[in-house]
Order: sequence, then structure tokens, then C-alpha cells
Amino acid sequence: MSRQRKSKSTESAASGAPAWMATFADMMTLLLTFFILLYSMSSVDAVKFKNISESLQAVLSGSASSSIIEGSGPDAQIPVDTPQDEDEEEAEDPKINESTVKMYEQVKEYVDKEGLEADVTVNLNRNGVFVNIKEVILFEPGEADLKEGGKDVLSNLEGLFLQFENEIVVEGHTDNIPQRSSVYPTNWELSSGRATAVVRYLSETKSVPGKRLSAVGYGEHRPIADNSTAGNRALNRRVNLLIIMEEGEE
Repeated sequence: MSRQRKSKSTESAASGAPAWMATFADMMTLLLTFFILLYSMSSVDAVKFKNISESLQAVLSGSASSSIIEGSGPDAQIPVDTPQDEDEEEAEDPKINESTVKMYEQVKEYVDKEGLEADVTVNLNRNGVFVNIKEVILFEPGEADLKEGGKDVLSNLEGLFLQFENEIVVEGHTDNIPQRSSVYPTNWELSSGRATAVVRYLSETKSVPGKRLSAVGYGEHRPIADNSTAGNRALNRRVNLLIIMEEGEE
């Protein structure tokens, strides 16, 4: 009797799938899961992730499916989201003429070439191109006398301004913290004094023609960020040098 049971057991094992098939199937399942995870992590997209989940579920349940990713054939089109920063979006504004965009690109190239990216940012709108300099680079808090480092930055920008014949408006801006000094009783005087200091340096010390320059102070009334935090107030304390682009100017 014992021999008969052993024989039957042996015959049953021999009639089944080889042992290596189970290991191979496990390996293929792990590889499939691994590649699906790699694909999903490469580009997080809600619709794509849903399609992957549904396809994986169909494969595991034994449903017919020609591909793990629906529409993944050689002719499939995969959408690619290209991020755009604020300047690029402004450059695509139809109200900004082509000449302004060209000038913006020239200014950006000059700033990059001179290594001024840490001190200067460049923006544009329909009026022209802005060269923005942080207050901390140009002035001490509550003062309108140019620092040596600020003079160095303006000196490096002189060559840029001499490339064009456009008018340049120097705009002074502050945060909303009130002034209490006798020299600058309000932010109006402080912002105007800073703009004037930049104009005088460019025209009197450097060689930018004075007839192309003008100074204006806006105080705290044209912020670019909310004044609720110290970081945002630092952004609002700035000097903008606007290279004016006249309507239709080439």
C-alpha cells in the first residue's frame, strides 16, 4: 500500500509544471511592476497614472490587452509639459512688440556674460525692459548714498546702457515701513533720493548721457509682493532701471 501511494504522488508531481516555471513567472511579474513604476515616476500625470492602473489591473485579471499603456504604440503622441517662467509668458504677450523682446534678450545676454545674475534680474512689459537691482546691493537701510558694491554693479551696467539710445527711467521703490528721519521724513523722499543717486552716478561719474536719464520715486505704492513678511518687504525695496521702448520703435 505504501508503495502505491508513493508511486501516485510521484506521478502527480511529474505531471505538473516544472518548478522553475513558478520562479520565472515571479521574476517576470516583478520586472513588469518595476518598469511600470519607472514609467509612472518619470512624469506624474493623473490621466496617465489612471491608464497605467487600469492596464495593470487588466493584465493581472487576465483580460485581453495588447499593451500595458493604452495608446503606447509607435504612433502614439505623449504630451510634454514645458514649464515657462514669468518672463517667457510676458515675452509671448501679443501686446509686447517684437523689438522689446529682442532688447530683452540682448539685456539678458549682457547680464549673463558679465556675471551679474546674482545682483540683477531682468523683466519686460509693453513699456520696455526692466533691469532690477535689490536695495541691499545699492544702499544701506534708510539711506540714499550708494554703497561701493552698488557702484560696482552700476559700472558693470554702463556698457549695457551705452548699447542703446533709448531713454532710461530710474524708479525707486520702498517697503511700507514708515520713515522717521529728518532727511527722509517719508518713503517718498527716500525712494526719490535713491533714484536720483543712481541717475547722478550714471551721468556724472559714468558716461551715460544725462538727457537719456530721469528719476522717479514711488515710495511703497507699487509693491511686487505682499508686505506681510520680511522676505517680501526685501523684494519691494528695489531700484528699477526701465529702458523705454516707444510704440512702434525698432
